[in-house]
Amino acid sequence: MTEEAKHESWTEKLDLYLDGELDANQMKDLEGHLRECPACTGEVLRRLQWKRAIHTAGRRYFTDSSLRERVEKNISPSKAAWWHWRPAFAATAALLLLLAGARMVQLEIRPHAQHAIQESMLVSELVDAHISTLASANPVDVVSTDRHNVKPWFAGKIPFTFDLPDLQGSPFELVGGRVSYLDQTPGAQLLFRVRKHQISVFIFQARAVHSDLVERQAMDAQSFHLESWQRDRLQYFAISDVAPGDLRALADLLKK
Repeated sequence: MTEEAKHESWTEKLDLYLDGELDANQMKDLEGHLRECPACTGEVLRRLQWKRAIHTAGRRYFTDSSLRERVEKNISPSKAAWWHWRPAFAATAALLLLLAGARMVQLEIRPHAQHAIQESMLVSELVDAHISTLASANPVDVVSTDRHNVKPWFAGKIPFTFDLPDLQGSPFELVGGRVSYLDQTPGAQLLFRVRKHQISVFIFQARAVHSDLVERQAMDAQSFHLESWQRDRLQYFAISDVAPGDLRALADLLKK
């Protein structure tokens, strides 16, 4: 089999990989290929972002269960019969009713549903930023394992300052950092390494994050784990595919 044919065979399996439909051996082989093939890695990123966009858009609006009952109560049998003899007017009225109903659904979305949508969009944005960093040829703008080099680099680039812990004696290593954005608000993205796994830690001003996610200590985002907490009016998000215990251990170091 030629190299081009091998590449095409891997490409055909990307959707199965993203949907978790490959067996353990195929998953391992494909992940090995992705580490060596920037083109396939970029394609996985593109398809993942596309799938997330569709998923988020599909959850943005939903039908209120009480809408049908309200519509049925406002349509009596006599009115329905009257519409039967006036098709043109009936079609126009039905269209207006549909538009009004759609507007009512948007205005009457329950608060908890709105929070769930905000949370889903926030998690998707963080996951996309983490994956984009891993897929980039230059994942960080300041490359250094020394916290005294990384922290000063952000001065003047973000509207706040933060502390970095001493990682000596821990399994974690600082890789570097870059400026990241959340809802067009600048913040810091720090990249850490632990046993060949990468961990992104995002830091933003707490007032810039409008989501109930900040009240949660941990949650899962598909194959990623996420920890969130606040400290000194700053909102922290740590995300990676490492074991939850490793992510929690790094979060504990950053909280000190």
